[in-house]
Amino acid sequence: MKVLFALTVFAVISLHSFRLRAQSDKAVTEPGKKSTEHLYLDVHHLGPGKVTAEAVAEAHAKDLAVQGKYGVHFLKYWVDEAGGDVYCLSSSADTQSIRKTHADAHGLLPDQIYAVTEGKESATNGEKNFYLDIHEFGAEKVTAKDVAAAHQKDLAVEGKYGVNFINYWVNGGVVVCLSQAPDSLAVIKTHKEAHGLVPQHIMQVKPGEK
Repeated sequence: MKVLFALTVFAVISLHSFRLRAQSDKAVTEPGKKSTEHLYLDVHHLGPGKVTAEAVAEAHAKDLAVQGKYGVHFLKYWVDEAGGDVYCLSSSADTQSIRKTHADAHGLLPDQIYAVTEGKESATNGEKNFYLDIHEFGAEKVTAKDVAAAHQKDLAVEGKYGVNFINYWVNGGVVVCLSQAPDSLAVIKTHKEAHGLVPQHIMQVKPGEK
């Protein structure tokens, strides 16, 4: 089965971040119709020690100030201060509009932009630690249906380890999960008991405000 939202070629992630091959900047549209909005995750690799949550909040505010000009809607973002990476979730007709928004707002262009589908979001709780964990399966080796089933297994086990899975995003060969947990080991234990699919990478992040 192929992922319905797959727009182009997917690739693999490097050891500490999304090191995938960039996909096409063209959105999928029906003949004779205008571009429709798609969900995208764009990633900025700034380097360890070169990014702070405060600086990203300032850049995000600039994005919000100009996003309407390009038809982009920035939804959420997460900051990995230790790794120096920023992950932005947005809806847009195409990736080029996202690049134009970032360029106009602050000049910090993303290193990659990927089309994704997402699951059903759960509410956050009082746990202050947020984590993004990444599962690598290989190009077109996983479907949204597969991930939805695995996610339900996570939800059935998460309470045992004090984890709260909030949502996940799928782009064909890679799955990214957002959770709250006491520590990264609790997230790994939950995945392992639920379905055995242990993430290749996990990082603590700070969520930004819309």
